[in-house]
Amino acid sequence: MSLERHHGGWVIIVSFIFSFMLAVMPLPPWAVFWRPDWVALVLIYWCIAVPQRIGVTTGWFVGIIHDVLSDTLLGQHALTFTLIAYLSVRLHRQLRLFPWWQQSIGVFVFIAISQLPSVWIRTILGYPQEGWGVIYSATTSMILWRWVFIRLRDLRRTYRVF
Repeated sequence: MSLERHHGGWVIIVSFIFSFMLAVMPLPPWAVFWRPDWVALVLIYWCIAVPQRIGVTTGWFVGIIHDVLSDTLLGQHALTFTLIAYLSVRLHRQLRLFPWWQQSIGVFVFIAISQLPSVWIRTILGYPQEGWGVIYSATTSMILWRWVFIRLRDLRRTYRVF
């Protein structure tokens, strides 16, 4: 364990707060399925950038907060964000070496896989099937990954988050 103090924890918290705001922002009905998974994108970035600080436990807490904010079954997002955090921390060394377009494909796979438990839970609860809506969200998240990565990397470097 490192003897150095961690810096910039507030930057991580503010980035999650901003992602929550984007996640609950109202959208027109036609755009709801295309909403990127902002919270998952921020979680993936921080798990890759500082895996010694952000991991599965953080994913679970972030998921519980997202469940409360989005008025879903308590634990639904916690389960999916825990899965995303586990995959991101487990593969962070490989993901760091990939070029941005391969990272984007990895983000697509992480978010698409993480949507499967949500679809399963919604089916059990009797909600209507979303069809390809899962892929739409993962696709927009993949497209926006480079922008999110660059913005958060600049914040991490500016405020020396480690």
